[in-house]
Amino acid sequence: MLYIAIGTSMKKISYNVPKEVSRVTETLRSAGFEAYFVGGCVRDILQGIKPKDWDATTNATPEQIQALFEDSFYENDYGTVGIVNETEDETLKVVEVTPYRTEGSYTDKRRPDSVSFHGKLEDDLKRRDFTINAIAYDESKGHLTDVFDGLKDIKDKVLRTVGNPRERFNEDALRVLRAVRLATDLGFTIEIETQNAIIEKASDLAHISRERIRDEFTKMIMTKNPMVGIVMCQKFGLLKYIAPDIERGIGIEQNGDHIYTVWEHNLRALQHSADREWPLHVRLAALFHDVSKPETRRWSNEKNDWTFYGHDVVGGRVSRKTLEHLKYPKKIVDVVSALVRYHLFFSDIEKITLSAVRRIIKNVGPDNVWDLMKVRACDRIGMGRPKEAPYRLRKYESMIDEAMRAPVSVGMLKIDGQKIMEVTRETPGPKLGFILHALLEEVLDDPERNTEEFLVKRTLELAKLPIDELKKLGEEGKEKKEEAEEAELAVIRKKHGVK
Repeated sequence: MLYIAIGTSMKKISYNVPKEVSRVTETLRSAGFEAYFVGGCVRDILQGIKPKDWDATTNATPEQIQALFEDSFYENDYGTVGIVNETEDETLKVVEVTPYRTEGSYTDKRRPDSVSFHGKLEDDLKRRDFTINAIAYDESKGHLTDVFDGLKDIKDKVLRTVGNPRERFNEDALRVLRAVRLATDLGFTIEIETQNAIIEKASDLAHISRERIRDEFTKMIMTKNPMVGIVMCQKFGLLKYIAPDIERGIGIEQNGDHIYTVWEHNLRALQHSADREWPLHVRLAALFHDVSKPETRRWSNEKNDWTFYGHDVVGGRVSRKTLEHLKYPKKIVDVVSALVRYHLFFSDIEKITLSAVRRIIKNVGPDNVWDLMKVRACDRIGMGRPKEAPYRLRKYESMIDEAMRAPVSVGMLKIDGQKIMEVTRETPGPKLGFILHALLEEVLDDPERNTEEFLVKRTLELAKLPIDELKKLGEEGKEKKEEAEEAELAVIRKKHGVK
């Protein structure tokens, strides 16, 4: 249970911190040190959210912290010690403990030039980024230390920096993007002075490593409302340092099938992927699927409308370049660029052939073809269409199922023509085909017969039959195969509600 008093002199809460986590602060206090939980875990507790990560601060030095915990590691210049704890379900949880510290200037707009571990709790809270992250919690007493009114900002759903926003953003330029990510994730507004400082300091993102930008961008894309985050990034001048090609769709009108500009269409496609809680690569593909419509847009006098021929091909290359620039893993780059490249995979369901479907599966890979359908659904919703899957989409899905199913063929058998020739001494010819189809009929009747031992034995028996009788059995096997195929296809089509 959580109890909070806001707007009075008392600031107390009661929260059951997991034992494997609270043992860290209890051990520090037992050794005579101060210890508080800080940062996102306290913010989550105050919002009624179960924390995923735990951070603590103390007046102990890194060496003193490590002396108290056998399972700990210290691999940075900022005093943060990782303490490994085993939870009740035997998984490992790391609690990060940082000494109270004061910091020197930030000449590289990322790291402090110097760090001192001789400070007070208030000094440590003063160096933090946003007020909602600058609240300390002593769970042993239920006390909150809230020097910068973070509780009020949580209540009002406002994001503001600790102290002067320009100074905070000078310390670490990534904070301008983190502000947008946090506001997006939490559903907060950004206080106006902080907004103005973000706009003023946006260009400092150019000094930040692509990997750090990628990580914040990914977290934003994986929130419940990434469309809001992308809009804020554009408004504050951040998007040009992340994915500038997305901005080119602003104000670009489309043809009669679309009611939104390219910009809004891509954002709505992204939002649909988030509404469906689809994974990162699908969300990125939804965002980038029409990224190259601006440079491929041409006016057609014949159609009296805009055309965008080749935007899928060009978009595949542009999305690859952008994701590589952001240092995404090769697997993500390959999958997203392929989904963008092939998102226009069909047009007329009356002209679709299974061979065309198989080519699409080959191009994107069997593991990604259903994600391609998800991108197609995002594209459709981004056009303002109803959310129910139309017959066309269901037909696509049915044909993919058909193309990917294990074919009913002699290839299913645990024996092949080479093995038959080996055991029967037969030479290549029609008789081998008759035997294989006769064996297939028996396996279709009883799948448990599909073992090499049974099929070798039955092959020796079939090889002794007159050719006419063997031919008759083989033809019956072919008929059985066709019946089995029709039955499978009927089930698939019924599942998707198509003919």
